[in-house]
Amino acid sequence: MKKNGIVLAAAICMAAILTACGGTQAKTETTPAAENKTSSEKLVMVTNAEFPPYEFHDNNEIVGIDADIAKAIADKIGVELEIKDMAFDSLIPAVQSGKADFTAAGMTVSEDRKKNVDFTDTYAEAAQVIIVKEDSEIKTPDELEGKKVGVQTGTTGDIYADDIKDATVDRYNKGMDAVMALTQGKIDAVIIDREPAKVFVKDNAGLKVLDEAFTEEEYAIAVKKGNTELVEKINGAIKELKESGELQKIIDKYITAE
Repeated sequence: MKKNGIVLAAAICMAAILTACGGTQAKTETTPAAENKTSSEKLVMVTNAEFPPYEFHDNNEIVGIDADIAKAIADKIGVELEIKDMAFDSLIPAVQSGKADFTAAGMTVSEDRKKNVDFTDTYAEAAQVIIVKEDSEIKTPDELEGKKVGVQTGTTGDIYADDIKDATVDRYNKGMDAVMALTQGKIDAVIIDREPAKVFVKDNAGLKVLDEAFTEEEYAIAVKKGNTELVEKINGAIKELKESGELQKIIDKYITAE
């Protein structure tokens, strides 16, 4: 009995030593793991990379005003950025479902969109304009009445086109597809954002942009509704980029004065 007692006491002592060692090791391993988690944080941005100069493909990379601004914002926040390309009308659903943290895609702030997402402060002003053939009889937005108009699905041009009296609206997945339809005489005009319109007209002979804008609007980043923490972080970064002049430098990199 005495011998068994000694063995039992030794076993208890050994267990205590092992437990203490295990506790020390667990504590040592927890700190690096936590640090790795923080350093590997990233934001996922979704966009529609068919919208130059705001977003477009350069070989295998998505570049443009929105891409550069998003990267600068991520740097300010201290996280990595991943950009994914998808159809424009899938962007807000991706943010709503949590598949993406935000979308930056030349997206206009509108009351309808505010019902589904929260917007950051605006970072650029824009306009919807009208592209027509150089010999077109259409001179003003009012003269779109009764015409066949092309738009990119899900854009504000798509939304506003429905207000044109007696117009037939043809919807395309890409703005370029609408422009091609115009050059082929399938439609009378295209409604699209001003800066992409300049690019399309420059690259396709025989087209022009009407002087009078169809609408004036503002661009902002859309975040999942209720995610005020991310909105505040992005707003803080946008403010810094504006005050430092970095945001304007990004815009000037892609848009030159004419």
